[in-house]
Amino acid sequence: MTTPDYWPTIDGLVDWLDAQNGRPEPEVTLRVLKLSEEVGEVAEAWIGFLGQNPRKGVTHRRVDVADELCDVIVTASVALASIVEDPASHFGRKLAEIAAARPRTP
Repeated sequence: MTTPDYWPTIDGLVDWLDAQNGRPEPEVTLRVLKLSEEVGEVAEAWIGFLGQNPRKGVTHRRVDVADELCDVIVTASVALASIVEDPASHFGRKLAEIAAARPRTP
């Protein structure tokens, strides 16, 4: 299965945000902090999937958790594209570095 290059879409989202809010440091800070909100929504969805809160019971499905994880990925990608010139290359280098550091099984 081929994964589409989503960076042009991310670039479009960054352009849209820049047109609305500019890109001064406070705006970039908010884009980075938005990650915390999105990660919290993942946690909420997972807790809801597990039915961990007995008062609420099961409130989410696995697909809801997956959707929230996608929101984290998009938000992180927008933040990355807001602070580096070539986010795709930067991410590719970092991903390769992480993969190279994983333990190898015999």
